[in-house]
Amino acid sequence: MRLLLAEDEAHAGEYLVKGLSENGLMVDWVRTGPDALHQVDCVDYDLLILDVGLPEIDGWELIKRIRRNHAMPVLFLTARDRIEDRVRGLELGADDYLVKPFAFSELLARVRVLLRRGKQQESDVLTLADLEVHLLRRRVERAGRRIDLTAKEYALLLLFMRRQGEVLSRTVIAEQVWDINFDSDTNVVEVAIRRLRAKVDEPFAKPLIHTVRGFGYVMEERE
Repeated sequence: MRLLLAEDEAHAGEYLVKGLSENGLMVDWVRTGPDALHQVDCVDYDLLILDVGLPEIDGWELIKRIRRNHAMPVLFLTARDRIEDRVRGLELGADDYLVKPFAFSELLARVRVLLRRGKQQESDVLTLADLEVHLLRRRVERAGRRIDLTAKEYALLLLFMRRQGEVLSRTVIAEQVWDINFDSDTNVVEVAIRRLRAKVDEPFAKPLIHTVRGFGYVMEERE
C-alpha cells in the first residue's frame, strides 16, 4: 500500500512517515499543495492524508481539484476542530476527518479501515445502468457507444457518477467543477448540464440526469 502525506510541518511529517513506515506502509511526503497535486496526478496512491493548512493551495481547494479525476480515499488530518470545518471537509469529498492532536494508534486504525474500504471498492470503472466511465482511460461509454466529452463535461459527469442518488445544488456543482462561488446571474451550470444531457441522455431511451425542482440535479436510474 502506498500513501501520500501532504503536511507542511516538518516535525509532524517526520513523525507520521516514521510511524506509518514502521507499520509496513510506503509513504511519500510533500509539504505544499502544488506538490501534492502533482504527485496525485503522477502516482496511483491508495490513500491521501491531507492537512488543511498547506502553503500555496490549501487542503480545501486541493480536495476539490483531486475529486474531479481521482477516487482514492482521503483522510483530513488537521488542527481545525470546529464542527463546520469537519462538515466542510466531508462535503468536499473526504472519507474521514481526524483532529490534531491525535493518538497515532487511532490514526493507524483509521488508515487501515480506509485502505480496506478502498481495496474492496477499487475499480477503474464507474457504472450506472448502461453508462460506464473508465477512469484510467478517461473514456465514457453508454450502451457500448463511445461518448466524447469536453474536459468540463467530463468533470461534471464524474461529480454526478461519484455522488449517484444525491441531489446536488447549482452552488455545489459550480464550486466543484468550476471553482467559482455561484452567482444567480450565471447560467453556466444549466448550460453545461444541457450539453451533457444532449450527449449522455438524449440519444438513449432512459434519462439518467434528472432535475429536482427547487433543489438542483440528481443522477440516478429511475423506472
